[in-house]
Amino acid sequence: MAKQLGFYFDQTLCTGCKACQIACKDKNDLPVGVSWRRVAEYSGGTWTQKDDTFTPNVFTYYTSISCNHCDDPQCVKVCPTTAMHKDEHGIVLVDADKCVGCRYCEWACPYGAPQYDADAGVMTKCNLCIDRVNAGEQPACVAACPSRALEFGEIDELRAKYGDNAAIEPLPDPEMTRPNLVITPHRDSQPTGHGTGTVGNPEEI
Repeated sequence: MAKQLGFYFDQTLCTGCKACQIACKDKNDLPVGVSWRRVAEYSGGTWTQKDDTFTPNVFTYYTSISCNHCDDPQCVKVCPTTAMHKDEHGIVLVDADKCVGCRYCEWACPYGAPQYDADAGVMTKCNLCIDRVNAGEQPACVAACPSRALEFGEIDELRAKYGDNAAIEPLPDPEMTRPNLVITPHRDSQPTGHGTGTVGNPEEI
């Protein structure tokens, strides 16, 4: 099997412009309500009052997330038809000819990666732009990022380059669904989380 491919995301560089999200949606001609890559905004903070003056102490940072092409993905495990599978590059794919639209994969995935296409009646998800990768190009989301917050490649090389610091909350059994994602977290990002996060209404995207 070829070496596992994955993503790197630098939270310190992301400005929340959503160019990656739009590029993905455009490249894959996704319908309204289906977004394989999504950008979440996290914000919070406090105000300090001195006499009649209020001084803000606030923060905002963003996370661009798609399928993490896990080592042992839950979506593949629960699929009753083997439509959800990993290819020779470790990319998690959906075989539309086998998919019956049961949505088990959607319920099992902790990252919201598999998404149901109501018009087609099947599940869809990020395929890491395998057609572009095979042609020697970058995935659409990576190529579109103006601040170069996204990168892709062999996950072992990305971990060696940036450190194995995927800043994702541990699951009850993390070995079952280890994500192939490396993150450089924003300085305001906390392991326990704080502030509020929004990804917008997918029906509007």
